[in-house]
Amino acid sequence: MPTNADDADEFGVLQSKRNATRYQILVQIAERQPAVNQQEIADAIGITAQAVSDYLQDLIEQSYVDKHGRGRYEVTKEGVDWLISQTDELRGFVQHVSEDVIGQVEIETAIATTAIEEGETVSLTMRDGVLRAMAGNTGDATAVAVTDAAAGQDVGVTNFEGVVDYELGSVTIVSIPPVQNGGSSAVDPDRIAELAAGHDLLAVGGVEAVAAAETVGLDPDIRFGSAAAVREAAAKGLDILLLASTDTLSKHTDTLRDQNLSYEVVDVADTS
Repeated sequence: MPTNADDADEFGVLQSKRNATRYQILVQIAERQPAVNQQEIADAIGITAQAVSDYLQDLIEQSYVDKHGRGRYEVTKEGVDWLISQTDELRGFVQHVSEDVIGQVEIETAIATTAIEEGETVSLTMRDGVLRAMAGNTGDATAVAVTDAAAGQDVGVTNFEGVVDYELGSVTIVSIPPVQNGGSSAVDPDRIAELAAGHDLLAVGGVEAVAAAETVGLDPDIRFGSAAAVREAAAKGLDILLLASTDTLSKHTDTLRDQNLSYEVVDVADTS
């Protein structure tokens, strides 16, 4: 329990256990006011009810809390201002940890294209939608290996510098009408086969789309969760042919637009 709350104000929530407790109690009061049960607060933050009572008296003396009768408390404007200032401090610390600490030790996985030793600087490229690492710092993007790896093995890399240079992929969408409007039989199978040959991956969305692929004798690379998977593949530089039944089309196009990924919808109706 703080003997002098003014002294405690010199330290933020992260530096003072006493201020951390005051912060928690004020939050609990704000959530429960005006009817405040001290035992419930004690249980919520893991201290005794007597400690809560002592802190409450201190907070009242500091004009952070007003008492309106037995068991009725309210956080004052001063108390709210103090909560905001401490919350801003916490937010800034979380951002620092996220961006400056965790970001620096973040480890990604790449495929080694040469033998790599732990601690060695590597150059990074993107090929076939997979991050690749080569010993040496000759590329525009570099990192430091945190594991050993032979060529073809996975390798952990961190401490990234530069930007991996690659082009985003594109998505060609074939809309497959609902079964009552012809379904897979309403599209030209030869045109679908021709389009599939010019793309890295084939994705399907909806039963009509699955039937259209099977009619052509194609085995889809992406069948389940296709909206998210297509977005991810295109973001990593792959070109995808997407067969999408009409009822799933908007879900796919909305996902692509949200990520500013290029797509076009082509007409392959069977006119024979």
